[in-house]
Amino acid sequence: MPNISELLTAARQAQRAWAATPVTERGAALRTAAAALRERAGELAKANESDTGRPEPEAIEGVLAGAGTLEQYAELGPVHRGRTLRGDLSATDFMVPEPRGVVVALTPWNDPVAVACGLLGAALVTGNTVVHKPSERVPSTGALLGEILDDCLPGGVLRTVPGDGLVGAELAGHHGVDLVAHVGSVRAGRAIALATARTGAKALLENGGNDPLVVDADVDPAWAAGQAALGAFANSGQICVAVERIYVHEAIAEPFVAALVVEARSRGLLPLVDNRQRDEVDAHVRDAVANGARLLVGGEAPAGPQYPATVLTECTAGMRVMREETFGPVAPVRVVRDFDEGMAEAVTGAYGLAATVLTGSMANAQRAWRELPVGTVKVNSVFGGAPGGAAEPRGVSGNGFGYGPELLDEMTRVKVVHLEPAP
Repeated sequence: MPNISELLTAARQAQRAWAATPVTERGAALRTAAAALRERAGELAKANESDTGRPEPEAIEGVLAGAGTLEQYAELGPVHRGRTLRGDLSATDFMVPEPRGVVVALTPWNDPVAVACGLLGAALVTGNTVVHKPSERVPSTGALLGEILDDCLPGGVLRTVPGDGLVGAELAGHHGVDLVAHVGSVRAGRAIALATARTGAKALLENGGNDPLVVDADVDPAWAAGQAALGAFANSGQICVAVERIYVHEAIAEPFVAALVVEARSRGLLPLVDNRQRDEVDAHVRDAVANGARLLVGGEAPAGPQYPATVLTECTAGMRVMREETFGPVAPVRVVRDFDEGMAEAVTGAYGLAATVLTGSMANAQRAWRELPVGTVKVNSVFGGAPGGAAEPRGVSGNGFGYGPELLDEMTRVKVVHLEPAP
């Protein structure tokens, strides 16, 4: 296990000079890092495929997304500003953002480059130093990413630390840390929240979700099934904002389910990160079947770290696939009488990451974004969003903005200054 105290002390020492570096120079370093990621995207993608089974073409997309995020923060950093205040004419009042200091970033395995680049880019451009612990499930990808980024930054500004949850716990609970940024499970997020409550560090948490999809009666069922399949099966369902539970209007339920089964069969067996994840996904499916769900396709665990695209119907609220994050290629369907019932089901649960509604009704679309208690509501598209968008999870899904311009605010603290001349 690395010496955490020594790492954090070195990060604290390096932070003073890094914070004093002009923000344009910090942004230039991020641009250099982004170019290096693009140049070595193939290497990173191969490492990712070796670590997690994610196909190289998909993994390259994640690397390029990470490079784009570094470039975005290189642009946003210099324009991140405070504000002036109107006070006495003989005085000057203003609010200025300052770096928090030492940031610990604990990042996941499911999209290891893209997610890490968001947290690291925002933390670095605002003048923080970072100790980064990638998930132990992506040892090769995490080490290579750290090597590439470190070559583009001054010494000591970024340190990449290998290790498991024990290393993460020691980092999160150390008094030498000012902010812990975490993307991962609810269990880990809760432990981090408790640890930072003891040390006084800020906790920035995205803990996953149990995202609903509500399908209205007035949409094309084949198109809706395609959207559901994309949301449930992309990256083998190993996405924080994957579709985890589906509520379809009874008027189109039959053709929708039939088309969803075709979509699942076309995808077949999909790679998972490891056998542990396969067993967790299969346990959710077995629980559903044991409690009355009907298995239409998939649902058979192979010998290795894979799982077939799976469709379940006749699902009920108490099943694990409907109340927990499955994080695998499973599409559990519940037929509802109308849009009202679909919404009533969708707003239940402790999670609050994202939700999707497919509807041709502007009234229902307006109602959906107003009523769904989540950080992101998507209408008629399970993925997507404008560049620079941000999201703030709710409930057990976490707290704080995890990306976008608002992440710069999370990585800084505000100092209020009142300045007036001496008499």
